[in-house]
Amino acid sequence: MDEDITRVVFRRWPKSQGGGIIALFPDISSDYAGRFCLSYEHIGQYGGADYQGVIRMTKPVRENSEELENLNEELGGRGYNLKIIYRRGRP
Repeated sequence: MDEDITRVVFRRWPKSQGGGIIALFPDISSDYAGRFCLSYEHIGQYGGADYQGVIRMTKPVRENSEELENLNEELGGRGYNLKIIYRRGRP
């Protein structure tokens, strides 16, 4: 398990776009220019994401959501020590 804490924002896509949950890692860049952050979804797994664009298109996920817990566990199984946050702010 990673000893460093990794900040994550969980968001839900609209039902018209599948309604799934996306995990955004605002402190981890996915490109050299730093325009995109790393993201993770059950389907598709890792990818780059426009943080502000995803925030505009999605809704926050309730803490007691079963889907959030499932994705949180999946990421924990990949070695992340996660701290759930609700906006990027400062690290």
